[in-house]
Amino acid sequence: MFLIDECHLMWGDLNGYIWGKTDIEITVPVVNEREKQTYYGAVDYVEGELLLKAYDGGNSENTINYLRYLLAQSPNQRLLIFWDGATYHRSVICSRFLR
Repeated sequence: MFLIDECHLMWGDLNGYIWGKTDIEITVPVVNEREKQTYYGAVDYVEGELLLKAYDGGNSENTINYLRYLLAQSPNQRLLIFWDGATYHRSVICSRFLR
């Protein structure tokens, strides 16, 4: 079971929220301080692992790319996804991929 979300770090962001163990500090390096960075991440609920990938933005193509990555992590499993209302989650391209 994966708990999935994405975040967008903007120039000037000093802190934010991230999933992880509360007793361990999690740092995410900001590699491009002048532009937005997008991270897709999932917590493997069973293994307790964070599966994090950086992308150039939140969109349908990157969402599908990340879903393919998750499917490769557990090739014999099906994904059950609960998403927020991001438009790229509901796009025609993502809907076709999920069929």
